[in-house]
Amino acid sequence: MTSKRRMKLGSQDAERGLGSRTGLHGHVHLLCPPPKPEPDKFKLIHHAIDASVTFLDNSDVYGPFTNELLLGKALSGGVRDKVDLATKFGISFEDNKGEIIRGEPAYVRAAFEESLNRLGVNSIDLYYEHRSDTHIPIEVTVCFVLQSLCIKSFL
Repeated sequence: MTSKRRMKLGSQDAERGLGSRTGLHGHVHLLCPPPKPEPDKFKLIHHAIDASVTFLDNSDVYGPFTNELLLGKALSGGVRDKVDLATKFGISFEDNKGEIIRGEPAYVRAAFEESLNRLGVNSIDLYYEHRSDTHIPIEVTVCFVLQSLCIKSFL
């Protein structure tokens, strides 16, 4: 695998990324392909990195949670150092109510710590809000994330 080239977020250089909404955890709806065996998913991730993909985009809600677990396994053994890792927060599922949009600091901290654990990492390069909670001022969420969490960038 190649070593990762560092760049400043917002740079105009074209970078390749791998989004993991459908390709890694299986179907979201009928138009998505059925899930592949886990070894095939690891091969896909490693092939993408070998092909110069340096940005992996993910979310705790994908699966839910299974994509972060899969990426955590795939990025072990030094592979993590070769990519910028992004994940999202802001959507939870509770008591069969469907999607609940959340941005309160206690939820964000819990979601962040759970993502770190599932991914098996000490930090996340880009952490961003999947959906904005209209009941919590965005400034509250952003200030909390920037002041309290171990991230390199927040969007």
